[in-house]
Amino acid sequence: MGRLSGKVVLVSGAARGLGAAAASTMALEGAKLVVCDILDEEGEDVAGGIQAQGGEAIFCHVDVAHQADWAAATDEAVRRFGGVDVLVNNAGLHLGKGIEEATLAEWQRLCDVNLTGAILGIKALLPTLRERAQASEHGGAIINMSSTSGLVGSANAPLYSLTKGGITLLTKALAVDFGQRGYRIRVNSVHPGMVDTDMGLQSVVARARRLGTDDLELARAQAVRAYPLGRMATTRDIAQALVYLASDESSFVTGIALPVDGGFTA
Repeated sequence: MGRLSGKVVLVSGAARGLGAAAASTMALEGAKLVVCDILDEEGEDVAGGIQAQGGEAIFCHVDVAHQADWAAATDEAVRRFGGVDVLVNNAGLHLGKGIEEATLAEWQRLCDVNLTGAILGIKALLPTLRERAQASEHGGAIINMSSTSGLVGSANAPLYSLTKGGITLLTKALAVDFGQRGYRIRVNSVHPGMVDTDMGLQSVVARARRLGTDDLELARAQAVRAYPLGRMATTRDIAQALVYLASDESSFVTGIALPVDGGFTA
């Protein structure tokens, strides 16, 4: 039996990078997946890959800033799988600009995806999460993807840091609220260090810009020196943490901000 057997998991931003790795890893642990993204072809490929491995998965087009997309994905998950047990709010944008350089439009889009997107996902999925949780021995789970930049300030990306800090406290507030209301839904956040993905590369580019160099390898090497384990994270490193928080192994864990950062915040 897989660690997630019998669970239905919806992952936003699941067409590539960390989201794709999370969806595939959770499927290998027995979960049925609802793969959501704005990248239709890539998202269909992720769902198809899960199916090819003998798993169950569907793809839904979701722009997380659009309430109607969330409603449609929720309806499809209920129709196909009977509901959702675990929501992974993974979709996010990085903005490697200082407060002086960032435009108002960039800030608003950052908020739309990183903050509003998570809120809309929780609002849309909460009825089915709550219903399924009542019938489950250990309840359901919401996992919000934050960042080490949501625990400590990032000079390279202060506005991104602000949005991820918001996710950190939203998680804690909802963990307390849902627990006290008897919803039986655990709410936790995961805080990756720099991951070897496209978003990780954006962080390297932002660091290089701050250093005043075009040498990305230099910027990457400087970034890695801040990690006691001496490397960037892989998508599997983060996906395994998500599996834990989605599984019944974490049945008494709620409201935590879990760093998966090679010791960076230590």
